[in-house]
Amino acid sequence: MATPRFSRVAVLMGGVSSEREVSLVSGAAIAKGLAEAGYDVATVRLDSTDVALPAGVEAVFLALHGRFGEDGGVQSILDGMKMPYTGCGAKASALAFDKVRAQERFARCGLPVPANQILAPGQGAADVALKPPVVVKPPREGSSIGVSIVRDAGSLDAAIAEARKYANGDLLVEQYIPGREWTVGLVDGVALPPIQITPATATGTPDGGWYDYRTKYHAGGTTDYSFPGRNPAEGALCRLVSTIAVDAFKAVGARGMGRVDFRISPDGSPYILEINTLPGFTPSSLLPKAAQEAGMSFPQLCAAIMETAAYGE
Repeated sequence: MATPRFSRVAVLMGGVSSEREVSLVSGAAIAKGLAEAGYDVATVRLDSTDVALPAGVEAVFLALHGRFGEDGGVQSILDGMKMPYTGCGAKASALAFDKVRAQERFARCGLPVPANQILAPGQGAADVALKPPVVVKPPREGSSIGVSIVRDAGSLDAAIAEARKYANGDLLVEQYIPGREWTVGLVDGVALPPIQITPATATGTPDGGWYDYRTKYHAGGTTDYSFPGRNPAEGALCRLVSTIAVDAFKAVGARGMGRVDFRISPDGSPYILEINTLPGFTPSSLLPKAAQEAGMSFPQLCAAIMETAAYGE
């Protein structure tokens, strides 16, 4: 490995969002990976929006998830410090974190997204024009928090109420796309091998279950992760999805790293669900799995991302 740009680095973890515990696991893994790659690493656990870095730190690896971590908040503070950090700048982070704005940007760029509508505060089930099945989402949360798949109109009120626990304003209602769930990780704008995600926790339900918070993070989970690129018959679809992922990355002005999540319809059409600009690094996280498939060890992945650190837009 080439001589690192930075010697002493800090890993910011924890934070103030509903994804704090996931962030702590990601941060601990990243710190270990960076140390194995030869960096002098300091860990910083944030318990508020006050950011203080240890002396001598030359760059920051952001392991924060959710509000303040992915929405441009911490990025704005680090920009003010002129401190390089991993991931997107403040503006791109804010855009990508807001699912409503991101989906609008993707659509304007000609990228495929599910049919959707915005549900304003005060609106309820009677205002939903899309026919079930639909997905109801708070637009500024991650890890599937507050998200519900609604398969009949009678369940809409409960789903809207659940999403409003995590949203102060609009909600996003999307047409549910049956089929398969794929994700494409990116490092420095280059797509890694696509992963197919098959939750097996509810095999009696349509599509074999749902990749929710529990199936993502609970130990002993029953989710199957596979690499469709190993099957020559999936080659063309893998190339198409990877191209769309790179285009989505560029569309929001992302940099450093990211992950684009898709649904693949039964006829093989991909639809972008969202882009995650600070993906997880837990034992079940997807970006490290994709990097390993590409021949990159976990320390190599952490170092490659660390070397992309920058500040400003």
